[in-house]
Amino acid sequence: MTDRFRVTLAQLNPVVGDLSGNAIQALNAWKQGRDAGANLVALPEMFITGYNTQDLVMKPAFHQAAIAEVEKLAVAMADGPALAIGSPWVEGGKLYNAYLILKGGKIASRVLKHHLPNETVFDEVRIFEAGPLGGPYAVDDIRIGSPICEDGWHEDVAETLEETGAEFLLIPNGSPYYRNKMEVRFNHMVARAVETGLPVIYLNMVGGQDDQVFDGSSFVLNPNGALALQMLAFDEAVTHLDLERTADGWRAIEGDKAHLPDEWEQDYRVMVESLRDYLRKSGFSKVLLGLSGGVDSAIVAAIAVDAIGAENVRCVMLPSEYTGQESLDDAEAVAKALGVHYDYVPISEGRAAITNTLAPLFAGRDADVTEENIQSRLRGLLLMAMSNKFGEMLLTTGNKSEVAVGYATIYGDMNGGYNPIKDMYKTRVFETCRWRNANHRPWMKGPDGEVIRPNVIDKPPTAELREDQKDSDSLPDYPELDAMLDILVDQEGSIADCIAAGFDRDVAKRVEHLIYISEYKRYQSAPGARLTPRAFWLDRRYPIVNRWRDPS
Repeated sequence: MTDRFRVTLAQLNPVVGDLSGNAIQALNAWKQGRDAGANLVALPEMFITGYNTQDLVMKPAFHQAAIAEVEKLAVAMADGPALAIGSPWVEGGKLYNAYLILKGGKIASRVLKHHLPNETVFDEVRIFEAGPLGGPYAVDDIRIGSPICEDGWHEDVAETLEETGAEFLLIPNGSPYYRNKMEVRFNHMVARAVETGLPVIYLNMVGGQDDQVFDGSSFVLNPNGALALQMLAFDEAVTHLDLERTADGWRAIEGDKAHLPDEWEQDYRVMVESLRDYLRKSGFSKVLLGLSGGVDSAIVAAIAVDAIGAENVRCVMLPSEYTGQESLDDAEAVAKALGVHYDYVPISEGRAAITNTLAPLFAGRDADVTEENIQSRLRGLLLMAMSNKFGEMLLTTGNKSEVAVGYATIYGDMNGGYNPIKDMYKTRVFETCRWRNANHRPWMKGPDGEVIRPNVIDKPPTAELREDQKDSDSLPDYPELDAMLDILVDQEGSIADCIAAGFDRDVAKRVEHLIYISEYKRYQSAPGARLTPRAFWLDRRYPIVNRWRDPS
């Protein structure tokens, strides 16, 4: 009887749709496990396809190709440890989210996901069939239970596995980040360990996919919930875990326990990793953005430099007659501090040409927001022209406060392929700038020290589209606005909730109105890093045309 069992945990970064590339990653991890004497090499949920596949996995040609890739892997790994890998699976004409165990040149066992999440970014109920509650599978003479991701959050799957003879739980995950989710996961897994009396191995993937970032942070618990192993957050890693049989059952031997970052570092790392992977996985290596002298474009420039290096970032100042010297000085200071390429492209001449072209049509009408938006759209046109010419992805820089209430010009400053701060309210942008000035980590490619000078953070925010314009002319002050947005958007609260929190009813109603009428803009906006469970895109899906308003 085996008294010691080694599991190689492969916390890796798959690419959605890159079946052969993901298979190569799996094979390399298996070789590391084989060389280390592992009995089992484990990969995360849906690893062969990458995750989250959304409707792509329903395409028969795609899921058939994924299964064929796993079958080829099984043959290549005929001699050596077993491999457990997440994959689609078809059985009885139905499509499942499965965990496949490869051994002896074939798919020896399979687990089918039972609880299918149908909330936040997940639509698995419409994509997959729910598998039955099942028992453990055997590797050598050890019986292993593998609740797949969501199954680990429900006690029935783990209890069924324990009752049918599982000796430890290996839980493969495709669990994307939101702020403080690490603690939420840990609490659920402690519950599973205590309920079943079994060691729990929580294995998550890493890397960015569209708006989502998988943060890794894999860990191992012993039956009392005590932490035995903690892997790094966000970094790829292959780690060997030993379990030993004791008089009281299997126990994980303690290993390294990595430090997990606080929520400010987590959020910043997510914005960096999401941009880095979005570029890498979509085939871009360089970016550009408009640098206005304001706080939003400054933090996006810092994120871009930390993600791909200053040599791959172009910042462009596009001043009009309303751009103050303070903004010019601040933008140049940020560009110099970050070490990026900096272009100066005045728009006054182009704006005058457009104004003259439209003058006969607009004769007799007062200037209004139309003329302001022309400036923004001209900037968007010029930035997109540079993006086309230089092959650099344009980044857009609107924070969540602006995205929520539509304080942005569609086809203007909303132009771009990705928005790293799309899910970060303005008040957090200010604090994140301060955090970045005070903190530097090895994974940052940008310089240490103050990269966003204090005046950029402390001055009143302005779009500078008219004389002496301030954001507060059009919106409540950001601390007040963000607090109401948290109630109305993140908490799905009511006007009554805003009033109970001390806000004026008329102001809250106006904010609510702005949220609803801006829906069409959000449908056309760039994707961006998901930081919360109520990010704009898959987390919050509202109709564009909607006349309902809260009557309270």
